[in-house]
Amino acid sequence: MTSESQEHGAARRPVEDEVEVVAEETQKPAKGEKKEKKGSFWKELPVLIVVALVLALIIKTFVVQAFYIPSESMENTLLKNDRVLVNKLVYHTRDIERGDVVVFSGVDSWDGEFQLEEPANPIAAFFRWVGTAFGIVPGEKDYIKRVIGVGGDHVKCCDSKNRITVNGTPIEEESYLYPGNVPSDKFFNITVPPGRLWVMGDHRSVSLDSRSHTGDAGGGSIPEGQVIGRAFVIVWPFNRFSSIDIPDTFAQPALQALGGSVPLVAGFAFAVPLVLVRRRWLLRRRR
Repeated sequence: MTSESQEHGAARRPVEDEVEVVAEETQKPAKGEKKEKKGSFWKELPVLIVVALVLALIIKTFVVQAFYIPSESMENTLLKNDRVLVNKLVYHTRDIERGDVVVFSGVDSWDGEFQLEEPANPIAAFFRWVGTAFGIVPGEKDYIKRVIGVGGDHVKCCDSKNRITVNGTPIEEESYLYPGNVPSDKFFNITVPPGRLWVMGDHRSVSLDSRSHTGDAGGGSIPEGQVIGRAFVIVWPFNRFSSIDIPDTFAQPALQALGGSVPLVAGFAFAVPLVLVRRRWLLRRRR
């Protein structure tokens, strides 16, 4: 029995060894498979990058865009080199309001507060475009200012207490005006044309805003159609992360009532003659 069991045991060992070898082979991937996985990753990487860029550009074009702050004109609300996010959908759901901080294009209107050198070659131009699209570098013709008056508003500087008035109502600007600045060192008295905006920087002594363009078409105001969106949050640097809210002074009931009465008065002015004409026509028919 001993010799037989030894023989059977000797016969079993190769089978067990073979099973162990097969198990090890199944656990260890082949060298070719490793190369194939690495190769597939590098093949997919450019596709992933392109897809990410396309999605980012779609979001940037229609929803939210990052903007670089290139100057001191909005200090201390926004500092030079800050990055802000701009909501491009908000004005599809509501009108532009006084107190909004807006980014707008100055193409064919305002001259630049700052000048950027043109890229020397197409590659540099491409990277400039990408940098502008993602808020890494400033746009040459994009501006950021605060809306002080909307279409129909009578904006004036200044009253006896050196305050800017909108439709006769003074606005208190201490909460956002640059420390030591007066509301304006230039006199102006303008009724904002319909469909346009009167905009000013918070750092009044250095801001080339509507006051500096009174000789342009619109008397310094900008077209509403040039507004890209509303800046609503500072995202860079991280220690300055905060929302950009509308100051309380623009919520004054008197200011809102006066502003809302402009289209109402215009409506009455148009409707009353129509009613009188219709009444005369009905009287003639009865006769």
